[in-house]
Amino acid sequence: MLLKSLKTLLFIISLLVFIPNANAKVWHVTAQDSLQKILDQTQAGDQVQLQPGLYFGNFVINQSIELSGSNAILDAQGKGHGVLINAEGVTIDSLRIVNWGNDLTDQNAGIYSDKNSNKIIIKKCHLEGPGFGIWLQTGEHNQILNNTIIGNDQLRSADRGNGIQISNIKNTEVRGNDISKTRDGLYVISSTHNTLANNTVHDLRYGIHYMYSYHNKILNNYAYNTRAGYAMMNSRHLEIRGNVTENSHDYGFLINFIIYSTFEDNVIKNVWTPADKKVLGRDGKGLFIYNSGYNTIRNNHIEHTEIGIHLTAGSEGIKISGNTFIDNQIQVKYVSNKLQEWSQEIDGIPEGNYWSNYQGWDMDGDGIGDVPFEPNDGIDKLFWKYPEAKILMDSPAVLLLRWVQQQFPVLKSPGVKDSNPLMKPKPIQPREKALANYE
Repeated sequence: MLLKSLKTLLFIISLLVFIPNANAKVWHVTAQDSLQKILDQTQAGDQVQLQPGLYFGNFVINQSIELSGSNAILDAQGKGHGVLINAEGVTIDSLRIVNWGNDLTDQNAGIYSDKNSNKIIIKKCHLEGPGFGIWLQTGEHNQILNNTIIGNDQLRSADRGNGIQISNIKNTEVRGNDISKTRDGLYVISSTHNTLANNTVHDLRYGIHYMYSYHNKILNNYAYNTRAGYAMMNSRHLEIRGNVTENSHDYGFLINFIIYSTFEDNVIKNVWTPADKKVLGRDGKGLFIYNSGYNTIRNNHIEHTEIGIHLTAGSEGIKISGNTFIDNQIQVKYVSNKLQEWSQEIDGIPEGNYWSNYQGWDMDGDGIGDVPFEPNDGIDKLFWKYPEAKILMDSPAVLLLRWVQQQFPVLKSPGVKDSNPLMKPKPIQPREKALANYE
């Protein structure tokens, strides 16, 4: 009897949760009305629909309402937040928010929530201003979908806010946003079990920047015209799949102290430090792995970079196979005293990587080179030490030195060995197909 009564009570509670508020009201607001006074009068479940027009002020939402309005512009007049959310369950839809403050210490943002950032939906908005675009802190089960965020590129990069910043956030989806001219596009810190997918980030410092965050998915994003397409730092258990980065100055992907993570099916192209920014040691690195171990790096495409992949500072226990390295000035820079094998058995079949400068052959036609490839031999290390000698990289003298080194293994220093190099590059998946594979 007690169990039956308990089930009945739970059923009644579930009905109460999902029955809409019968007293919910739809507010139709014009630019001549006082928007803040109307927001102060709303109750949970209300809808506030803004008519086209210009609304001046810094607006505060204290109830679980929906605020929407195609062709409505909220102008914060150069100070504070555009919209401050103090309630959970708020939806902001199809608004244009401009001209909020630029005080980064006060975390000025177009849309800001730092108390009850739960079940907040922000979608199809256009935000343009100097501070942070969207800032959510401390909460879960949010959605940030299909927004456009534009910063102010007249300010120094360090003086701009990030496009979307989430801090101490869980189970949140950030999808389909276009972010440009901010400091970093998407900045994630101390947040777990979130998904960042199908976002486009460009013309900024770091496209996607992760710090101290675990069990997150970074899927099918597109970064271009950045200093680093993706900067992943001090995190673990990340799924980084199907992303693209093009035209970065310093890094396609910067992987710093990342462990137990998967890095697959990503595309890195054109990572090259401009001539006017060149200093010794600053080279465009497609994939830079620093002090990161126990990761899987598979089926990535790295093309036309100064250094294809650079491993250093104890980056060990990494499973590397199936990657494609094409026309990188230096394919691999590996700084360690331990030999690393860069081929794995996949479903019982040995698989190495494709190297555009591999000179071996495939007599049995199995698609795997008959002789191993060592992409960072002692000759390469001379080029790292004396970069001005790179003009001799493909000269007959250097090719002769490589041959001598192969004939006398005692001259070799520890490095990378691919015992099963692939004879053909793997095809690049279309981004739409990649996204479907990871959802």
